[in-house]
Amino acid sequence: MSAGRWIITDGARWFFDAGADSLDFTSGPDSEVRHWLAERFDRLPLAEIGERELVDALGLRGAIGRLAAAKADGVALAPDDVDTLNLFSATPDVPPVLAGGRRQAGAGSIRVGQALSSLARDAVAIIGADDGRLRRCDADDCRMVFHDESRTGTRRWCSMQRCGNRAKVRAFRAKASA
Repeated sequence: MSAGRWIITDGARWFFDAGADSLDFTSGPDSEVRHWLAERFDRLPLAEIGERELVDALGLRGAIGRLAAAKADGVALAPDDVDTLNLFSATPDVPPVLAGGRRQAGAGSIRVGQALSSLARDAVAIIGADDGRLRRCDADDCRMVFHDESRTGTRRWCSMQRCGNRAKVRAFRAKASA
């Protein structure tokens, strides 16, 4: 389940929940990738994300973003991006840990590669699904990609706070002027 993230666009701050951690990973500026990873994976020390790890993260981020956009647009997936995603998803991911035990196996800090593998596996599940829930925002000036987790499967906007609200204001004004 995605936790979303705050984004600043044209000086306005708004909340975007892409519906999947891997899609949240693709939004926001590249300069925030280190902090996003350390916040999303609380056992990943920020100091562990060096330049080499950042290059890997940005490469995976780009591949996920392009694959998700292609899937949402109904076009063929680029083989190089598929290979990148598959490579990262094939490495060990972050193991689940149940609190309350006496032993600390798996409860210590994690490596960047494990975090990237978890994101890649999430992306494989989202992009590989044929459920029609990976789509773009309906706003002509946005087009962000999200996974529709709504019960009815009818989500249209990247964020009601941003694009949904603007569309409703436009519709209200058009109706009022008619």
